[in-house]
Amino acid sequence: MPEIMDIATRLDDAARNATATPQLEDPLTLDDAYRVQAASLGRRYQRGENRVGIKMGFTSRAKMAQMGIDEMIWGRLTDQMLVEDGGSIDFSAYVHPRVEPEIAFVLKAPLAGKVTPAGALAAVGGIAPALEIIDSRYKDFKFSLTDVVADNSSSSSFVVGPWTDPAADISNLGMILEIDGQPVQIGSSAAILGHPLRSLVAAARLADSAGEPLKAGDIVMAGGATAAEHLAPGQHVRLLVQKLGRVEFSVRA
Repeated sequence: MPEIMDIATRLDDAARNATATPQLEDPLTLDDAYRVQAASLGRRYQRGENRVGIKMGFTSRAKMAQMGIDEMIWGRLTDQMLVEDGGSIDFSAYVHPRVEPEIAFVLKAPLAGKVTPAGALAAVGGIAPALEIIDSRYKDFKFSLTDVVADNSSSSSFVVGPWTDPAADISNLGMILEIDGQPVQIGSSAAILGHPLRSLVAAARLADSAGEPLKAGDIVMAGGATAAEHLAPGQHVRLLVQKLGRVEFSVRA
């Protein structure tokens, strides 16, 4: 559909140039929003980026209820979105950057379709503390649910800490998000659907239904454990996760 490609081009250009774009004039269906997302990421693949996994969004029951939906949303991750642990990001490369504390999985085996939590865990090669830098490309931070999905579910960059043995119990780990050494968000991994593995189960089903099943080596960001925090130039961001360790990055002016 020409309009799908037009919107995809508009959103891709907004992300690439860090320039806000107005909210979409006509509401999209959820299916069309995912078509826009796929087309927008297709442009990135053509420029040499490679998909390395997916991110999950709206992984809080309260957030789903607030948005009036009963399903999580998801977006694609590429190799160019990965920020080295302890590295830095350029503030000018984003429109409305915010950061969320998360748990990340890396797969050692393919994972597709309807799977059980035990089946999902068997495919996990490692678990890590992680930070997602989300960034809506819409002007004045105004958007609908389908606008967000079309905009790659606001995914922009991500940072992954050291990988830990997947046998670790991650059902209720304390998580502290710090900015410049000060705690700004305190939460638990249990805030991610009651257990982060449930997010991985959903990721396997949703990616498979889109014709992009999860494969060995893929990274899955399980979703925010707390509210997101605004980012500003000069900040140092660090996440401490019980049993899993830390992950951090800085924001260049």
